[in-house]
Amino acid sequence: MKIDFEETTDDLAKRINIHEQFGSRDIDSWMLEVLNLQPGVKILDIGCGAGKQCFSYFHHLNGNADITGTDVSRDLLAEAIAKNEQTGNAVKFQLLDFNLPFLMADNQYDLLSACFAIYYAQDIPWTLAEMHRVLKPGGRLFTTGPMPSNKQLFYDIIKEATGKEIPPMPGSSRYASQIYGTMQQLFSKTEQHIFENPLTFASVEPFMVYTRASMSEDRKLWNSLFQTHEEFEAVMQAIEKVAQRRLSQDGHLVMTKVVGGFIATK
Repeated sequence: MKIDFEETTDDLAKRINIHEQFGSRDIDSWMLEVLNLQPGVKILDIGCGAGKQCFSYFHHLNGNADITGTDVSRDLLAEAIAKNEQTGNAVKFQLLDFNLPFLMADNQYDLLSACFAIYYAQDIPWTLAEMHRVLKPGGRLFTTGPMPSNKQLFYDIIKEATGKEIPPMPGSSRYASQIYGTMQQLFSKTEQHIFENPLTFASVEPFMVYTRASMSEDRKLWNSLFQTHEEFEAVMQAIEKVAQRRLSQDGHLVMTKVVGGFIATK
């Protein structure tokens, strides 16, 4: 299944910033706790974006790791490479489309991570099989993605504002079902961890920043709600009115991120 999706560096940075400012929990700390990484580990990060997870691994292990980050976006990789100067260019970054064969030998990595990315794969079993192939025996695949109950307030407000059904999101509609089930079939052992992070907004403005970054024309997932820039702006105005009414009624807006962390052992 081909998914019409295009991320931008600006959209991604805005959402990460909102998580950090208004969330009550740190997802990077949770990931590191779940993974219990050991010094000397060889890591391949698929869909690394601007390198956030690669750098988290690097600093947690005090640089004692072999880390490669890959992404299909040249713009995001360029941003990661620029940030990599702060590590002395210790992390490797390269272009990789996980819908195509990985140009890597079998049995290479101790850990393969794919954070908030794998559910955009066109053929999930094929992509997961490639990930399985490049892992060493006993190596682990770690993926993260939104669970079905993720940021329910966000979708409730959009639905009320537009009067339309929410289009299926690749993450929440595919992650806990197709991806976890396929991992169970391919790997010798799987486990599931859940992370919940309430984002609490005392005003509408940061909620709208997040909403715009999630629904902008660049993401191409919301075409059933708007086609033109004018339609996009009209939808944003309608959402802001509903959000403001809910804020006035409840005193705050609480949007809870519900993330699954799936670990599979080869």
